[in-house]
Amino acid sequence: MISTTGSADATPLTQSADPTAAVRDRLPEDEVIYFLLPDRFANGDPANDRGGLRGDRLQTGYDPTDPGFYHGGDLPGLTERLDYLQGLGVTALWIAPPFVNKPVQGPPGHESAAYHGYWITDFTRIDPHFGTNDDFRALVDAAHARGMKVYLDIVINHTADVIRYRECPENDCDYRWKGDYPYQRRGGLTGEAINRGFTGEPGGDFSTLTSPDYAYTPYNPAGEETLKAPAWLNDVSLYHNRGNSAWYSEARMDGDFSGLDDLFTEHPRVVQGFIDIYGGWIDDYGIDGYRIDTARHVNPEFWQAFVPAILDRARAKGIPNFHIFGETYDFQSGTAAMHTVVDRLPAVLDFAYQRVVQNMVTGVQHPDAMGYLLMEDAVYAGGVDTARQLPTFTGNHDLGRIGHLILKAMPDISDAELLDRSALAHAFVVLGRGVPVIYYGDEQGFTGDGDDRRARQDMFETRTAAYADDRRIGQASGPFDTNADMYRRIAEMTRVRAADSRLRRGRVAVRIADQTPGILAISRLDSDGETLVVFNTSTVARDVNVPVEVRSSEWRALLGQCPARSAAPGAVSVSVPALGYLVCVSEG
Repeated sequence: MISTTGSADATPLTQSADPTAAVRDRLPEDEVIYFLLPDRFANGDPANDRGGLRGDRLQTGYDPTDPGFYHGGDLPGLTERLDYLQGLGVTALWIAPPFVNKPVQGPPGHESAAYHGYWITDFTRIDPHFGTNDDFRALVDAAHARGMKVYLDIVINHTADVIRYRECPENDCDYRWKGDYPYQRRGGLTGEAINRGFTGEPGGDFSTLTSPDYAYTPYNPAGEETLKAPAWLNDVSLYHNRGNSAWYSEARMDGDFSGLDDLFTEHPRVVQGFIDIYGGWIDDYGIDGYRIDTARHVNPEFWQAFVPAILDRARAKGIPNFHIFGETYDFQSGTAAMHTVVDRLPAVLDFAYQRVVQNMVTGVQHPDAMGYLLMEDAVYAGGVDTARQLPTFTGNHDLGRIGHLILKAMPDISDAELLDRSALAHAFVVLGRGVPVIYYGDEQGFTGDGDDRRARQDMFETRTAAYADDRRIGQASGPFDTNADMYRRIAEMTRVRAADSRLRRGRVAVRIADQTPGILAISRLDSDGETLVVFNTSTVARDVNVPVEVRSSEWRALLGQCPARSAAPGAVSVSVPALGYLVCVSEG
């Protein structure tokens, strides 16, 4: 609980006499999200480590010594650790895709497993490596009982790599461009005329593309003809079938994502199929939100149909504030905003915010960069109201952890400074604009050796040598240590955020944004008062006079040391520790 220094809105968001009702009523910007990969979090049932499969690791996908294979974490283990997460201040779980995956993919000698969840074959069931659909229901019910939401990570752009092309049996097919291989010819410009009813893009009737062999000749290999579920996903004509993406121009949308089967999301059967799939998870389990993987690789018209349909399904289930946010993986706020304007996504992951936070805590950029970024919030569809719903983060499973990013920029940094800079990065996320996302393990001081699988450590005792030798941030006595330095610092921030509604919903005003290592001061405003958050990116303490509202004259401390009164009308004097932060409240 917040001490008497808290504001009038001092009840933590995770506590309520009626937790389920509290879950439904909260807005997306009220949440503190915790992102985790079930395989790497907690092993509640060792009997499912091999997913019910027999054989070696190439059959089962299980090898806890290899960072590219399953390690044994599951949904029962996550359910057992909800108290740990609630203590951290988490109000929403973002779970990497838990659906059935193709266990192992890759050419001989380069195989890896689907521990991450992004190679889906059955969109209707929980992967046996993680448990059962009943285990998922138990998790959702247990989370809701604690006042916590559950967000699923969903994939629409692609499925697992199943489809093969007769022209390149090794499955290393280069992308074949529409200008060279149009839909109306088989195998090139001079080929046999096919798909005569197709009128072309944009606006063509894609259901008329009955012949899928315009670029390559696709087929499902023997034994995998009915591997995917629902059954319509086994129809090869519902995929683009143009070969591996070249990662630019049209190939960014229509190419196979590193070999993964790229769905024909322009096709009405695919649109309705995914509305049915993901609407069903809402109907059956009452989940609270979707993070959309690889959203920028899907055509805008798909999202324009999918999002309203999903929001309607959620409202019909009694979930009025269903949170949808897409992964657009671009560090320019203008590009991210485009996906809210053109695609009409309600929100996107704020990669631009992440990059500025990373650069500030590593000395590459200074507070003025964040000042300029926050000025750009108006470009999102819905303007600053939408910007408040953008999930912000310090690092993730693709970029790497903030601890690693700091160490990469400052390899000789001391342990004490590493702790302070990592905590400051999290403060920018938890106490700044947007919806904070904590990447699992950061609260235990994980750093990692890089991006991708090098940033996907085990929360439980690891058997992976590359994880065991990682440098840690601060002190932690073992797995799930609630006294770990980073756990305690983040929990302090989340308690402050829960105690003050302005930190979640208030209008943002940038007060100071230095052009050198130093002060970023922002106010969060509503009709009842002002909450001032001051960050210091320099390695020396700073005394600063911050412009504030004239009527903000008396102050209380939520975090750090704050004066009792303003120094003069419209200005308050504060002292901010080196690499520190404080939160001051004025009401009335």
